[in-house]
Amino acid sequence: MAEPYVLVLYYSRQGSTAAMAQQVARGVELVAGVSARLRTVAAVSATCEQVDEEIPPAGPLYCELADLGDCAGLVLGSPTRFGNMAAPLKYFLDQTSSLWLSGAMIDKPAAVFTSTTSMHGGQESTLLSMMLPLLHHGMIITGLPYSEPGLMSTSTGGTPYGASHWAGSDSKRPVDEVEAGLCRALGQRVARLVARTHT
Repeated sequence: MAEPYVLVLYYSRQGSTAAMAQQVARGVELVAGVSARLRTVAAVSATCEQVDEEIPPAGPLYCELADLGDCAGLVLGSPTRFGNMAAPLKYFLDQTSSLWLSGAMIDKPAAVFTSTTSMHGGQESTLLSMMLPLLHHGMIITGLPYSEPGLMSTSTGGTPYGASHWAGSDSKRPVDEVEAGLCRALGQRVARLVARTHT
């Protein structure tokens, strides 16, 4: 039997969400018997003729429905776009009706994370927007409990709804150690839930 994996699926434009995804994956890998699979989604364009290459020039592969359907858990990440998830991630999720019809995602643990350029740019509403399709898929949503000390000490990112990061107005502020720790804790929490159901 193949080792169960947590799919860390994200879209990143400036690199902050990708950096968070790496930390989430590190947290997943801290749990014995569970691996992390990093995947991204292609950008969308208003120009209908533009087609992305099947393999991105750098970084993780584009996610396929099989990556999502076969995962044992999911951690979903997106930058904030006006208090909502980014269009490329929403576009990918809109293509998952076959998984919804088959019930492939029911009872799998899931979590969410985001990055914003402004302090009050809608971190929590973006996290909630990503939860909605996961709830429709019947997934079990987990957040970050206040037993995580970083939630009480952070002044830039981190919520009970999921990990978050403040990238600054130029999107160049790196993920700090408290934010990274919360990302790892989120990945580890989902992986622990996966391990409990696959023993």
